[in-house]
Amino acid sequence: MRLLVVEDDPDLNRQLVSALTEAGYVVDKATDGEEGHFLGETEPYDAVVLDLGLPGMDGVTVLEKWRRAGRNMPVLILTARDRWSDKVAGFDAGADDYVAKPFFMEEVLARIRALLRRSTGHATSELECGPLRVDTRTSRVTVSGTAVKLTSLEYRLVEYLIHHQGRIISRTELVEHLYDQDFDRDSNTIEVFVGRLRRKLGKDLIETVRGLGYRLAAPEDAA
Repeated sequence: MRLLVVEDDPDLNRQLVSALTEAGYVVDKATDGEEGHFLGETEPYDAVVLDLGLPGMDGVTVLEKWRRAGRNMPVLILTARDRWSDKVAGFDAGADDYVAKPFFMEEVLARIRALLRRSTGHATSELECGPLRVDTRTSRVTVSGTAVKLTSLEYRLVEYLIHHQGRIISRTELVEHLYDQDFDRDSNTIEVFVGRLRRKLGKDLIETVRGLGYRLAAPEDAA
């Protein structure tokens, strides 16, 4: 999953990026409203953490512009604890949730997980597809009850696939949502990791749809 953090305080920006990266997300960052607006309008993020008190262009304006442009990724806004009017303005502009400063990082992580689940139609942190189970809270992956050890990149891939299970996902979409802006999009990394996952999870879970991409489905569904 690929996230964007838009926060002008350098220390808080760094803390957010570090915590989200350690949690297994790919994270891009911006430190002002104009840069954040540009990235959110041109890159396919799965969720955004957006401060409202930004220089250049305030967070409410950034969010309003995204929504008018049809950008529907979940947005978690950061507000000052005593500015209830900011929360109302943020929700009216199209925010999905908020956290008041100062906050505990675990709360931000939990709210991001919830936004990602809801945006893909899931109600709990444990996602299942046939014998495969992924606990997005603990990053634990099991097949038929047996724990499977994955690298961080392998986990990112299986997490994205299970969030969107049953849908054909192109290689381009996977690259855009699993890697940052500097990733070499002409490499064959996706194919390599799909091969590794098939060996670890079972060859029938990830289907190759010729000319279109990949689909994660329980064997009976794929048939």
